[in-house]
Amino acid sequence: MKSIQAIIPGVLLTVVIAATSKFIESILPMPLISASVIALFIGMIINYFLQSDNPVTKGATFASKKLLKLGIILLGASLNMATVFQVGRLSLSVMVFTLLTCFGIGHFSGKFFGLNWKMSNLISAGTGICGGSAIASIAPVIEADDLDVAYAMSATFIFDMAMIILFPIMGHALGLSDMAYGLWAGTAVNDTSSVVAAGYAFSDGAGDFATMVKLTRTLVIIPTVIVFALISAHIKSKEEHKHEKAKFSLTKVIPWFILGFLALTVINTAGFIPESVGHTFKLISKFLMVMALAGIGLKTSLKDMKSAGTGPMLHGFVISALVVIVAIGVEYFMGLV
Repeated sequence: MKSIQAIIPGVLLTVVIAATSKFIESILPMPLISASVIALFIGMIINYFLQSDNPVTKGATFASKKLLKLGIILLGASLNMATVFQVGRLSLSVMVFTLLTCFGIGHFSGKFFGLNWKMSNLISAGTGICGGSAIASIAPVIEADDLDVAYAMSATFIFDMAMIILFPIMGHALGLSDMAYGLWAGTAVNDTSSVVAAGYAFSDGAGDFATMVKLTRTLVIIPTVIVFALISAHIKSKEEHKHEKAKFSLTKVIPWFILGFLALTVINTAGFIPESVGHTFKLISKFLMVMALAGIGLKTSLKDMKSAGTGPMLHGFVISALVVIVAIGVEYFMGLV
């Protein structure tokens, strides 16, 4: 009972921050910034004024760990693998190269800027897949620190703000068609809200296509979290069993919440989850993720971020810029430009 009482203040605060962030997102004239990023920044600002022994820490930790995992599970109810074959055939060709760029060149870029592998890959995942959702989904799988998550979210957010302005200008300068531009924006811009903003700033047709491509791109979360679960399990196994053979365990290789996420994805793909229920689960999932980002913000010190230097931001800029170039280059060789 005492443990429950201990988390209530922090959880309630994350609910307030999440609700406030969703409201701010809804009143913006265009989808410039997602509620997740807003919640993270609000949490970090509040953290600046909190004492080290504040009463919200335990609740913030509960939201950033437990509720985040529940949100990931529920997200599976809104993902349908059939979408890949319906609208994603064209975009998958481009995404293969952008993902190779993010995680291939990103590996060396992260080392060059002195980042740990968790922060480096979170930034790459946020850039290559779908911004905050990818970062939030992968972070607990690799047991990333709150500072790693905060930096990854910040790096992708800053780039997205620039792309909302620059993408339509570059698209018109290149003389792109609605489909070519929509494919480019949908595969190269990070967060969903930023894709929508950049897409419809070009034209309604480009916005529609960019949104479909982005939704397909979100499905890449599924194989990515599995791969990172395997990598994380391998690293932990080497550390724990340096001189003995580790025993195989599915729940150790793939965390339980990812199994739940995959199970709901399969059930939804098979058509057993009504669309209205899947939509409701998605809304709950998104709100839980916003709460989780608020919790991470409440535990993240602006001073700690400042001490980490400019490496993460530079890494994010390099990877994001390369993805933009690679995406349009692939379209050129496909004859779409």
